[in-house]
Amino acid sequence: MLIETGKGAPVEPTKAPRHTPRPLGDFTAGPRVLVLVAMALVIGVAGTFAAWALVKLIALVTQLTWFGRFDGTPISLANAARTPWMVAIPALGGLVIGLMARFGSEKIRGHGIPEAIEAILIGQSRMSPKVAILKPLSSAISIGTGGPFGAEGPIIMTGGAIGSLFAQFFHLSSAERKTLLVAGAAAGMTAIFGTPLAAVLLAIELLLFEWRPRSFLPVATAVLTATALRPLVFEAGPLFAFSGAPALPWWGLVACAGIGLLAGLQSALLTKCLYTLEDCFERLPIHWMWWPALGGVCVGLGGLVEPRALGVGYDVIGDLLAGHLLVQAVLMILLVKAAIWLLALSSGTSGGVLAPLLILGGAMGWLVGCVLPGDPGFWALLGMAAMLGGTMRAPLTGALFAAEITGDLHTLPALLAATATAYAVTVLLLKRSILTEKIARRGQHITREYAIDPYQLTRVRDVMVSTVETLSADMTVPEAIAAVERGEHRTYPVVDADGRPVAVVSGKDALHWKMTPGPKTERLEERLADCTATVVHPGDVVAHAVDLMLGHHRGCIAVTETGTGRLVGIVTRRDLLKVRAEVIRSEDERRVFFTRRISLRGRARPQAAES
Repeated sequence: MLIETGKGAPVEPTKAPRHTPRPLGDFTAGPRVLVLVAMALVIGVAGTFAAWALVKLIALVTQLTWFGRFDGTPISLANAARTPWMVAIPALGGLVIGLMARFGSEKIRGHGIPEAIEAILIGQSRMSPKVAILKPLSSAISIGTGGPFGAEGPIIMTGGAIGSLFAQFFHLSSAERKTLLVAGAAAGMTAIFGTPLAAVLLAIELLLFEWRPRSFLPVATAVLTATALRPLVFEAGPLFAFSGAPALPWWGLVACAGIGLLAGLQSALLTKCLYTLEDCFERLPIHWMWWPALGGVCVGLGGLVEPRALGVGYDVIGDLLAGHLLVQAVLMILLVKAAIWLLALSSGTSGGVLAPLLILGGAMGWLVGCVLPGDPGFWALLGMAAMLGGTMRAPLTGALFAAEITGDLHTLPALLAATATAYAVTVLLLKRSILTEKIARRGQHITREYAIDPYQLTRVRDVMVSTVETLSADMTVPEAIAAVERGEHRTYPVVDADGRPVAVVSGKDALHWKMTPGPKTERLEERLADCTATVVHPGDVVAHAVDLMLGHHRGCIAVTETGTGRLVGIVTRRDLLKVRAEVIRSEDERRVFFTRRISLRGRARPQAAES
């Protein structure tokens, strides 16, 4: 028998072993997941210290460029002198980043998370050592010279690079490398913010593109490792301790959803503005290497107006939650931070988006909270969570992240109301998020909706063709050729005297036999002596049949009884489309199963609708 490869002439097959289906169960995890867990321990340690090194490097660059001190202690730029040097420092930092991207690696441009997603989905979860070194270095220069960014995006990229590089020293699959890449990213985020649960959720909602024990367990291991080590390199406890949640009235959750609505609109506006500005930079008649320097000039000019808008701004987040700001100051921070962040990020410099989103959403929530009951800091917290959940399309991460950085889990219902509403707004208004839009502009398409594989739910018996025309293994080859030429089908199972399949032949096989004739009395079983039929059983899941088709280059597979091995049907590629058709039907077909009919006394009675 010949195998149809889809390219060129048919080729003679080798003897194919029978494929043993895996035992069916809820999960596919095996003992190998323990190997990944052990590797995740190492990656968790490396990701934690990489986060510590990045924070120290940012502080060192900040101290050197702004205050002339060789010191690794983090410092705010709120008291930086408003001199022409304030414009020059971010511009020079942008120039250095442009040169690093031009002559080092272009992958250091941007905020890191889209690059991590792209490496997972397109690059087989492989990152280069060059990116692992240049990304944190460029981010430290960008943020340290006043860039209005956070360190979380770069550390997610750096931690992911550490996990990917470590995985590349071992014989691992692309899926296993992805798990370790994400484990490093989640460990870095946990080390900086102290939010282990939010880091795991971020991995699930943004990076893993699956929910399986194979990926969850190693990521959880890396995150817990970072949690255990964090007190050694950072302060223990919540990053922004807060306990100002008021006792909400009955309409309180509606107000929380209102904050989410405003945050969703704010998020959509910022996303639109970001990529509009990016298009403007694309039209500039200069090389993109110079764009970060132009963005740096804009950052410096914004710093002259409001110095607190420069840098990471963790002090601003703390003040918003504590309520230590005036309305005029919060409004100025909101406007200046939004402007310089959009201009700097669209110029292609290096830095994260999470901290700026927290500040922008928090400032909006604080301002609205001035007219709502309770401490404005509480509404600022809701704005932060809603902005994060809506912009990054990760509502659960946004809610739990806000609760963990403040240590106040009582706010979770209010946070969920805000993040879910913001998520709904951005999903309905924007086809893509601020993360996936960047990838889409590079020609890639990403879907963020997860669902169970319908091929794992459907059985072969539900799609197979039971009435099958077969060829007898006892017939001669010329008779088989004539039967195939007369028939209406593309493939025919060949069965022995007991009805068990020997092989599956096609029109191409018959044509090849016709072109290379043998003895006229040669029987079909002699021509197919070296072939082994690949079969499935009616109770197998369709995904198993798909695996066999791909593994053995088959377009048709015989279906046999489990005990006797007798042929009971076949499955073709066309039959596999029935599964997809059922999915479409379940999504699009709308039916009413209960109707209401009016009785003689004028009262409505429920009545089952006809099938």
